[in-house]
Amino acid sequence: MTLRPEASPVPDSKADRIHPDQTVGRLICPADDILNEAALWQRLDGAFEDAKDAAAIRKLTVAELRACIKAGRTRIAESLAEAPLNAHPATAAYSHLTDCIVRCVHRVATERLHPLPVPTKSERIAVIAVGGYGRGEMAPQSDVDLLFLTPYKITPWAESVIESMLYMLWDLRLKVGHASRTIDDCLRLGREDYTIRTALLEQRPVCGDAELAHDLDDRLWKDLFDGTLAEFIEAKLAERDARHVKQGQRYVVEPNVKEGKGGLRDLQTLFWVAKYQYRVAHQSELVSKGVFTEDEFETFRDAESFLWAVRCQLHLLTNRPSDQLSFDLQVEVADRLGFRDTEGRRAVEHFMQAYFRHATQVGDLTRIVLTALEAQHLKKEPRLLRILKRRRKLKHGFVERQGRLDVADEAAFLSDGLNLLRVFEEALRTGMLIHSHAMRLVSHNLHLIDDETRQNKEAIRIFLDLLLKHGNPERALRRMNELGVLAAFIPEFEPIVAMMQFNMYHSYTVDEHTIQVISNFAQIERHELDDELPISSEILDKGVNRKTLMVAMLLHDIGKGRSQDHSVLGAKIARKVAPRLGMTQRECETVEWLVRYHLLMSDMAQKRDIADPRTVQDFAKAVRSVRRLDLLTVLTVCDIRGVGPDTWNNWKATLIRTLYNQTRRVLEDGTEALNRESRGADSKRALRKALADWKPKDLKTETARHYDAYWQGLHVSAHIVFARLLRDIPDNEVRIELEPDQDRDVTRAYFVLADHPGIFSRLSGALSLVGANIVDARTYTSKDGYATACFWVQDADGNPFDVAKQKRLTQMTHKILKGEVVAREAIAGRDKIKKRERAFKVPTTITFDNDGSEIYTIIEVDTRDRPGLLYDLTRTLADANVYIASAVVATYGEQVVDSFYVKDMFGLKYYAEHKQDLLAGKLRTAIEKGVERATA
Repeated sequence: MTLRPEASPVPDSKADRIHPDQTVGRLICPADDILNEAALWQRLDGAFEDAKDAAAIRKLTVAELRACIKAGRTRIAESLAEAPLNAHPATAAYSHLTDCIVRCVHRVATERLHPLPVPTKSERIAVIAVGGYGRGEMAPQSDVDLLFLTPYKITPWAESVIESMLYMLWDLRLKVGHASRTIDDCLRLGREDYTIRTALLEQRPVCGDAELAHDLDDRLWKDLFDGTLAEFIEAKLAERDARHVKQGQRYVVEPNVKEGKGGLRDLQTLFWVAKYQYRVAHQSELVSKGVFTEDEFETFRDAESFLWAVRCQLHLLTNRPSDQLSFDLQVEVADRLGFRDTEGRRAVEHFMQAYFRHATQVGDLTRIVLTALEAQHLKKEPRLLRILKRRRKLKHGFVERQGRLDVADEAAFLSDGLNLLRVFEEALRTGMLIHSHAMRLVSHNLHLIDDETRQNKEAIRIFLDLLLKHGNPERALRRMNELGVLAAFIPEFEPIVAMMQFNMYHSYTVDEHTIQVISNFAQIERHELDDELPISSEILDKGVNRKTLMVAMLLHDIGKGRSQDHSVLGAKIARKVAPRLGMTQRECETVEWLVRYHLLMSDMAQKRDIADPRTVQDFAKAVRSVRRLDLLTVLTVCDIRGVGPDTWNNWKATLIRTLYNQTRRVLEDGTEALNRESRGADSKRALRKALADWKPKDLKTETARHYDAYWQGLHVSAHIVFARLLRDIPDNEVRIELEPDQDRDVTRAYFVLADHPGIFSRLSGALSLVGANIVDARTYTSKDGYATACFWVQDADGNPFDVAKQKRLTQMTHKILKGEVVAREAIAGRDKIKKRERAFKVPTTITFDNDGSEIYTIIEVDTRDRPGLLYDLTRTLADANVYIASAVVATYGEQVVDSFYVKDMFGLKYYAEHKQDLLAGKLRTAIEKGVERATA
């Protein structure tokens, strides 16, 4: 796009000089308010009279222009603050300001510093804006890309002018990209380098010799652009694909506004290709050329305007050319663009939903243009299509065009609303991509999917077949979602389209997460994850109600974005939607239950001690049947895996697998399957077998020194390690061992030492100070006064903690126990929340549960995560004489849930409400002080 800046004409005796246009694109404020060129030159002209030499002239020019730039940018920013979404006039205004500066610098260089009374034909120069500056689109911190054009080889005069101009522009602290070339140079380099060719495609003369600039334009179109459209398109598409791979997909939670998928560069690529083909000067001409419909062009401009508005605010906030929409900046940009909090959702979530919806529309437009190019044989067909080239047998009403599925007759297609669903069914059946013509018909006629269509049995059959019959539901759902069909058929889905969850845990928008969940399910069904997910694979192999499970997955997060618990609200919505999809009463009840309790298994596995029989028994009571357990297990696994590419790991897999197996035993064999006494006897028997080489007396000592909870809470592998560490241990010795547990992606840290108050907190501090993140922990006191503590730890990246650090951990533990290192002070220096993570709001919730365990009170602390949190909490509990038996740590991005199994100093639960309130108050105080320290 080229927007001509409005400015007052500058008197010039050279008739062939480039002048500012008199009719210009709209600026965000009056041109003279930004910079009045005539007044500027008048001030400079008078000041030059006292200048003694060239250095003085440059100094005066720079000083005056620096003030002009500051004033102009301030005026534009003020206007933008009043109308923050008025982006196109703002980018034109920044371009106009730059034009004024460049013209003034050129005039000073040619008329004052290097005047040429009688120029020869070779002593001419044109200053050309290229790239984004050439389009007339500039953000506050955009680069100034200039081409200094000369007719022949650069003369000493031209070299002096260019050098003086660049020094003045650099002194003005502008980020100048520049090249000095002849027209032949431009043609030669443009043939070799597509980046240079693209920059030349958007060249715009700013000042200097008009004839020379005109010659460049003619030669570019005649000798470079003409006849090379196909190769240019291939180059731009390859560049786009490489950029997407580097930047990530459209739904990444911290997108790059310029380079990311669905960003400004994608829109610019569309315009470059269209301009190259049709030689259009402005995007509006793409409608008359048939590239866009009027509605599509409006979508194009709206998306472009929104993205430019975001980019301008990013530059203004950071005062640098920043295009990454990081978490902290998202909050500030949302506020500047006028988004506000509503009940249940933050302003930043509304803003990011708008952002992702625009990014999705950019993707739709890209497909439309590229497919149209294929239709004109300008873009090469995919290699596979060129090889096969066999015609598919299509159902009535559909045809194949350029290897894609299209509609045979528009009127016939639109005569039946069911055809808006049939096109997706036919695409899945044949494996074909949908033609842009068909996509346009669908997206422009969504009104055909009305209540009557939604209740039509054939429509329901088609929709469920898309999910269940063709083995690739992800492909159909994603295209239906992008074209608006999914929200049209299930209106309750519309609010979660492009809805961002403003946290560090979820990598995708809610609708994309839902599609990822269903994609995981399809992969399990296709036996692509048998080794990674043996339980889920076995469940599906043995058979479940696929329709019930698929509908539950589709609806499980449909209640998000409201003030109410999304699981409760989602269940209410499912109660309406499931019957509409033709499900039986039993299926509807199961779908509703799965949506209501889709987080139950994940919470039980990650927030509770699954070694405690009560945990499994309570979960079994909630599930009630193996059929529901199977369905919930598959849904839980797919849900966790659908959160993000790195969310699922062996630790979570083991927790889910263990909870499933134990719960199934209870459901099939009764609660006696988890009888404490039999479990303890089994553990002792397993230890005796493993330590068969020990003397009977030593074995008897080991099996007699521990209480029942020890035998029931740890695996025999831990019993073996502790037995070895406890053997002949002196009273004053601390023994430590690190053991990798690759199957769970963790390292076990074993500690054996004489028991004393606060031991759990001190050991937690030692682990934190050597860089270990605790995900689970158990501590037991033996009858002869020894503490046996086992911690499951990872490094900062979620990998098993390095066992080579055992010596360092031992030294740190000794220093803390001896008081040589005060953990509280040592951790304070490392307990910092990163700037980009400070925008997240995580309310603190503390609950006491006396029913979840037979022996202990469970204190659950749900709050903002930070490096020193666990130490602060355990130290607070220790200071209050609370005995911590175990701790379970579940991290969800910036949020963490720490669950402590505790007793008071008399070995009793915390039943008294006033004691709970007192303890909760102390924990809150510790959290608040820690946050102050971490954000200072």
